[in-house]
Amino acid sequence: MDLQKLRESISQSWKTEVLPSLSGLVEIPAVSAGYDAAWEENGHLRAAVEHVRAWVAARGLPGARCDVVQLDGRAPLLLVDVPATPGATATGTVLLYGHLDKQPPLGDWSEGLGPWQAVIRDGRLYGRGAADDGYSGYAATTALEAVRGAGGEHSRAVLLLETGEESGSPDLPAYLEHLGDRLGEVSLVVCLDGGGGDYERLWLTSSLRGAVQATVTVRILESGIHSGLGSGIAPSSFRVMRQLLDRVEDPETGEVKVAEMVVPIPDERRAEAAELVALHPEVAVPQLPLLPGMTRVSDDDVELVLNNTWRPTLSVTGAAGLPDPAVAGAVLRPWTSLRLSFRLPPTADAEAARAALEKTLTTDVPYGAQVEVGDYMVMNGWHVPATAPWLASALREVGDRVFGKPCQNLGIGGGIPFMELLGRRYPQAQFVVTGALGADSNAHVPDEWLNIPFAVQVTEAVAHLLDAHARAEGPA
Repeated sequence: MDLQKLRESISQSWKTEVLPSLSGLVEIPAVSAGYDAAWEENGHLRAAVEHVRAWVAARGLPGARCDVVQLDGRAPLLLVDVPATPGATATGTVLLYGHLDKQPPLGDWSEGLGPWQAVIRDGRLYGRGAADDGYSGYAATTALEAVRGAGGEHSRAVLLLETGEESGSPDLPAYLEHLGDRLGEVSLVVCLDGGGGDYERLWLTSSLRGAVQATVTVRILESGIHSGLGSGIAPSSFRVMRQLLDRVEDPETGEVKVAEMVVPIPDERRAEAAELVALHPEVAVPQLPLLPGMTRVSDDDVELVLNNTWRPTLSVTGAAGLPDPAVAGAVLRPWTSLRLSFRLPPTADAEAARAALEKTLTTDVPYGAQVEVGDYMVMNGWHVPATAPWLASALREVGDRVFGKPCQNLGIGGGIPFMELLGRRYPQAQFVVTGALGADSNAHVPDEWLNIPFAVQVTEAVAHLLDAHARAEGPA
């Protein structure tokens, strides 16, 4: 493969072909279905899929088939099937994954910027969905084009772009079942919904956490009463809630007490955390906007990395039944609701964790208060399988030829539901979870931006991996 031609082709495609269309995608308010109850009526998700489909179809990849797939009542997805080049020797399909749905705008954007306004400034493309994850389909398609143009090879490749990832990918199991025969035997998965701590190397996600979210409601009265009449006779619903929370989390240390949410941390992941801290201390632990005088939960950065990637944590992300303090009267309130969000270790069984949580919160409730637990969101985590020799060699070459620095593994505190689903369906497949997101890309918050030069490099890295996979001997 002509490496200089490959690089020039990718760079030129991004300038003249990718950025204009990706900018148009940014301008489509394709908010994920979980945040838009009228998503089907509004049609933005479908518009995003059609926008990218038209662009891919116009690329002229030999034999490529571009289909918009939509099951009844489910968010659509784009499936692009590209036949192998004649010289590919490896069997199996490469599955390239990304998503087109977006987070809500969330807050005020800086002057001159907006969620549905594409702005290119200083090597950055601003706008919601630019980095998370609209660029992915463009990068994958451009990599396939460039490999062919530079005399390289690629196996059969399927590009799958869903529109439900930001809502937890609730429709993906149905789509995987529906498309199972069309996907075939997947031997390599390349997910472009990841990223890392800087823009100097390719970051490889080694693990993703799972999650259990639930709304817990404690009821003590049929209606509120004057606190002077009822306090001291009936317990407050908040105090009962506090006791229940202490069952599932140590209030002093934050340690989650639900046994089904705790797993042994593999030795290789402990070693990986230590290596990350030693080599990249500036990016090992996310830099949070802590208030002056605020401290982190530990002074040991390795333990912080493990806390964020392999230990369960609890965040209370919402509340109801509590009036605004400015209008809170002297009332013993009848009920309190909290939204609990547990992040689970990569190998924990999320359904077992959910069942254990419900049992813990509803058994022997203090004072016989009524407890309701529901509105669940359950997601398993993922742990990368052992790397095959051909892939390890290809990643070393990517580090040398594309970035000039070795690739770096790291665990991620968040989750990508599709990876766990694919890991179970294709247990023999190799996985590369990477992407153009940086720690400061502002995904999910105002002023989201894509580092354009880095996205170009990620595209080049994908092209190298496609060629290496195609040239592997026998099943890759």
